Amino acid sequence: MAKSTEPIKAKPKKRRQAPGVTIQARENQIISLAFDLVEDRIKKGTATSQEVTQFIKLGSSVAQLEKIKLENENKLLIARTESIASQKKVEELYEKAIKQMAIYQGRDDEQ
Repeated sequence: MAKSTEPIKAKPKKRRQAPGVTIQARENQIISLAFDLVEDRIKKGTATSQEVTQFIKLGSSVAQLEKIKLENENKLLIARTESIASQKKVEELYEKAIKQMAIYQGRDDEQ
């Protein structure tokens, strides 16, 4: 038997991850796997034009600005929601204060 002079290339074994506990974790795992797959295809030159175009769009400055804009809009919505909740709480405190003043003055409006 003749010995081969080429070194044997062993493929690195990928450790299998446990499925995510939440739906969001599962989704993130699948997205990560898809990114890895497309990255390998791009490196090998076998990626489809749609895959390449998608990653070009993701890396563009317009996409990055849109992402920042969406993040800021989310922050604004959260601030508005908190403001509405705070305003409601203040209104409740005013109502309680008015009732307490009425009781203190001897008026009983709860008839």
